[in-house]
Amino acid sequence: MPKLKTHRGAAKRFKKTGTGKILRASAFKRHILTGKTTKVKRKMRKLREVSKSDAPKLHRMLPYK
Repeated sequence: MPKLKTHRGAAKRFKKTGTGKILRASAFKRHILTGKTTKVKRKMRKLREVSKSDAPKLHRMLPYK
């Protein structure tokens, strides 16, 4: 039986939880950080859950993760 290939780009960017949810890093944290408050930057450190509309697509990209 042929095996599915993991999308390597997605594997490096997303993480699956034990319950099967997919987590991502926060956006807007690469540069131009001087204009953002410390509170905002601190909250961006945390992982966020991927939106429900994107989750099925990512489940196909990460079959074994």
